[in-house]
Amino acid sequence: MKRFVKWMMAAALVLTVGIAGAAEVLLGPGDVVKLSVYGSPDLSLETRVSESGNITFPLLGQVAVGGLSVAAAEKKIGDMLEKGGYLKKAQVNMLVTTLASQQVSVLGYVNRPGRYAVEGRRKVLDLLAMAGGIHGEGGDMINLVRTRNGATTRETIDVVDMVRKGELNKDYEVAGGDIIYVERAPRAYVSGEVARPGAFRLERGMTVQQAVAAGGGLNQRGSNKGMKITRKDAGGNPVTIDVKANDLVQVDDVIVVRESWF
Repeated sequence: MKRFVKWMMAAALVLTVGIAGAAEVLLGPGDVVKLSVYGSPDLSLETRVSESGNITFPLLGQVAVGGLSVAAAEKKIGDMLEKGGYLKKAQVNMLVTTLASQQVSVLGYVNRPGRYAVEGRRKVLDLLAMAGGIHGEGGDMINLVRTRNGATTRETIDVVDMVRKGELNKDYEVAGGDIIYVERAPRAYVSGEVARPGAFRLERGMTVQQAVAAGGGLNQRGSNKGMKITRKDAGGNPVTIDVKANDLVQVDDVIVVRESWF
């Protein structure tokens, strides 16, 4: 499983490199831009896009650039300088030095949680790769919280299942303000006569025998007979049941290994 996740993250990193620059960055509040006009050094400046999406430019005053690509903003400022009679031919160059408006938060069980700039088209796997991949205690389930047209939605993605089945339509495109949260891997517990009692990572399709092995196996007093599991029923009440070695373990189960009588 760990090798599969590492492969998945490596594949996502390749995708990240491959699509960089595939689409224009759109300017937004908080972005810092450096502007220069060829032949007019007095018009050079570095400024921040305001919350209303404007910048203040010499001679022109307030210029709305929010939602524009860099190329569109350059053209708009150049046209305004020409139409205002300030320059006959305005060649404007804009460089985004801080991309604050288009950032996605990657949180939870990843190796480098934080906020990451979205330049061009990016998807969930791209952002996971940028965050260093899923942490060793991270699970396969990822929550993607997005706000579009004033409505906030949450998508739950099983990344391993998605890649195994090739359902990359579930690798959703992300945008500034989105949140990706990687859940902790599900856990269960083993107690009694095992070498390492305690919590363990619950893998898919894990049997009682495999769970005991995750606890280091039986100790010298342990018996593989008469094992029991305590789990919660539909009403949240704990119940104890007899189990066999090939029975499946569920999330938060507590496996009790009894002492051998012989």
